[in-house]
Amino acid sequence: MTSRIDKLRAQIRAAQSELFDEIEERRARFRYSFAGRRVQFEGEIRARHRAARENLVSFLSRARPLVLLTAPVIYALILPFVLLDLFVTVYQAVCFPVYGIPRVRRAEYIVIDRHQLQYLNALQKLNCIYCGYCNGLIGYVREIAARTEAYWCPIKHARRIADPHDQYTGFADFGDDSGFQAHVEAQRAALKGRVDQT
Repeated sequence: MTSRIDKLRAQIRAAQSELFDEIEERRARFRYSFAGRRVQFEGEIRARHRAARENLVSFLSRARPLVLLTAPVIYALILPFVLLDLFVTVYQAVCFPVYGIPRVRRAEYIVIDRHQLQYLNALQKLNCIYCGYCNGLIGYVREIAARTEAYWCPIKHARRIADPHDQYTGFADFGDDSGFQAHVEAQRAALKGRVDQT
């Protein structure tokens, strides 16, 4: 028997699929293709992009001084991000096979391609590489943490949380002592099966 939560999860997945289909349709308007990992625009579009690029001096002259002064603070975070990447990647490589959890594919989360846009100047491209890496890394880490939580502690919180991960809706209800152990085993099996399908 399908529960209301299962039906709502299916509706959310259908809505996400529809959203991604709409994004793909919008991408078609900008007429680009892929050559391996490289994005290729048609000739006239490439020329238009280069013509729209703002030079670095003009770009920096428009920036507020305090914004420029905070840049080193932002870029200093690269060290903890790289360390996080390293430690989490090693963690899942060592632990996930033991738990029987399929590994999270890093390349599906960390996508660095916006630097290929010709209408961005060098600093904007560097910023896009940095943001693509850091935000992708957070998504990658979140999915590893979500799979870990689904395996070890699949219990909903008593309070509502702002943005639960995809595994959360399948967790046992808070306070359901009678079904908890059975739910943990079912959740582990579902985790393995659900993740294997992706």
